[in-house]
Amino acid sequence: MTSIVNRDNHPCFNIEAKGTCARVHLPVAPKCNIKCNYCNRKYDCVNESRPGVSSAILSPEQAVTYLEEVVKRVPETTVAGIAGPGDAFAEPERTLETLRLIREKFPHMILCLATNGLNVFEYVDDLAALDVSHITITVNAVDPKIGEKIYSWIKHGKLIYRKERAAQFLLERQLAAIEAIKKKGMIIKVNTIVVPRVNDRHVIEVSKKMAELGVDIQNCMPMYPNEGTPFEDIAEPSVETMHDLRTEGNKIVPQMTHCTRCRADAVGLLDDDRSTELRGCMESCSQDYGINTPQKPYVAVATLEGSLVNQHLGEAYRFQIWEQRNSDFKLVEERTAPEPGGGDRRWKELAALLMDCRAVLVSGIGDRPRNVLLEHKIMPVEMNGFIHNGLDAIYNGGNMAALKARRKGLAETKCCSGQGGGCG
Repeated sequence: MTSIVNRDNHPCFNIEAKGTCARVHLPVAPKCNIKCNYCNRKYDCVNESRPGVSSAILSPEQAVTYLEEVVKRVPETTVAGIAGPGDAFAEPERTLETLRLIREKFPHMILCLATNGLNVFEYVDDLAALDVSHITITVNAVDPKIGEKIYSWIKHGKLIYRKERAAQFLLERQLAAIEAIKKKGMIIKVNTIVVPRVNDRHVIEVSKKMAELGVDIQNCMPMYPNEGTPFEDIAEPSVETMHDLRTEGNKIVPQMTHCTRCRADAVGLLDDDRSTELRGCMESCSQDYGINTPQKPYVAVATLEGSLVNQHLGEAYRFQIWEQRNSDFKLVEERTAPEPGGGDRRWKELAALLMDCRAVLVSGIGDRPRNVLLEHKIMPVEMNGFIHNGLDAIYNGGNMAALKARRKGLAETKCCSGQGGGCG
């Protein structure tokens, strides 16, 4: 396809554009296929500015709705990117669908994404067809013996790799992806997280290898020590260290020096981020599933005694069905849940049972039943508290975020205990 995108208007790749061209990160990628020893993703932290943090997760359709609002409020927006809060290709269908919808609606928009590179190779042709022009891959080591100190595990397909084998496999995939991306004429930036006493003396070797592959720019980023990670006690590299690495690296491959370590939901100019201002808009979009229709007058509730939302979806043997009548809420009936077992069949039967419900209030829900319900335009709402508070939020546009049952991040304890089964 013939590109109608002005590639120069990307503020992260062109420092001259950072004061006039804005970007928006669309948080449509919640899951990750790698466990890095410096990473602690928190979806609900509004006071941190670092990669991996987002206040909401959007579906592809919600992302386009949000982008439309962003463009109205920040008309200098030239870039729509996907940078997490997980990895863009842990669930490639979500990423590609988002990019496709944006390209249809905004043909002149620069499309970019950030990834760890593990799973992007198979989708390079798709990205080129969508005129994705800028890709960032995080490469922290080109020596597996160093890489194994950085990654706890990686998951590719159904296989989980650990230690040096994980680092070796990841590196092979990254190098293949970079080569394929450059062959398609896309602009590529490599992020390298600098970890003192781990890879700080190896960064220049990364620069040399990236230069061999034709990488356009390298972004050496100081590791930010995060509580609850294996690297929490490693201090952030000094300003002098970073300056020296960038100076030396710049002799090999151009260096980015104006990175602001953006959140996964960042929006606005690099030096004038407006994510706080637009957070309410994004969260509102994240709650819009096209469910408020006359064909869906009811809300289902998982409750033990009839006053509180206090049952996990998988444990509920019956659901109360409520509706709004004038300014009050009325219990209409109770419906018996499908029998446990049966995998997807059970969740599809439940979706059929609740087809006339716009939402279901539960204390907890798994990823697969959540997705099945959303496919049938039934919004799962995780919450703790009184039924009437949840109903008010659904019917009258209340603050559902305030009702949410808190979902723990990847590392609420000293270290992530995950076994590579997937994040999200």
